[in-house]
Amino acid sequence: MDKSFIASMIDHAILKPEATDSDLQKECEVAAKYKVATVCVKPSHIKLARKFLKDTGIAVSTVIGFPHGSTTTGCKVAEAIEAIEDGAAELDMVINVGKLLSNDIEYVRNDMKQVADAAHSRGVILKVIIETSLLNDDMKATACILAEEAGADYVKTSTGFNGGGANMKDIAIMRESVSLKVKLKASGGIKNFEQAVTFARAGCSRLGTSSTEQILGDGKSVNHEGAY
Repeated sequence: MDKSFIASMIDHAILKPEATDSDLQKECEVAAKYKVATVCVKPSHIKLARKFLKDTGIAVSTVIGFPHGSTTTGCKVAEAIEAIEDGAAELDMVINVGKLLSNDIEYVRNDMKQVADAAHSRGVILKVIIETSLLNDDMKATACILAEEAGADYVKTSTGFNGGGANMKDIAIMRESVSLKVKLKASGGIKNFEQAVTFARAGCSRLGTSSTEQILGDGKSVNHEGAY
């Protein structure tokens, strides 16, 4: 498994609240250097990211209801539509964790479905962040099942802003909880090439990280025989 393959899976994250316009430009240059899948930016940075990435072939993705997922469904839908109009090709939406823990299943499913419908009607991919660090194993499975029912294209482990990040146990739970129509994204704590390869071999199609240069600049190729 070589570095170009891993690069093609990376959503390069530029989401820190203190990230400036100049930080965005620098990180978009990193993304272009390694030819990642997307740059994942704050909604207010979508238009500028598109400018910086012009003619690179790299898409812009963004976050919805980030990082806590507690905004109303109407706010999430409006945020999603505005993001798409600004040029986002993929959305990473945070579920309403509190509603899930309250066992308000219909609220959680509808919350995701309305954003999924808004995205899909405009030709945009939706990834649902279940925030594994805040859930027990049963709730992780439930979140994934609801995400598939709502029409999500991916389920994603973490925001990276609410405790622990991705781990193999959670990826296994997520894979067992959804059909193969739904892809997996590992995010949070992926800092080196070996970790990235491990998540790829576990079945993840995307990797969320702000450590792209660290992962791809110093990593060595790994034989991928039998990796999938």
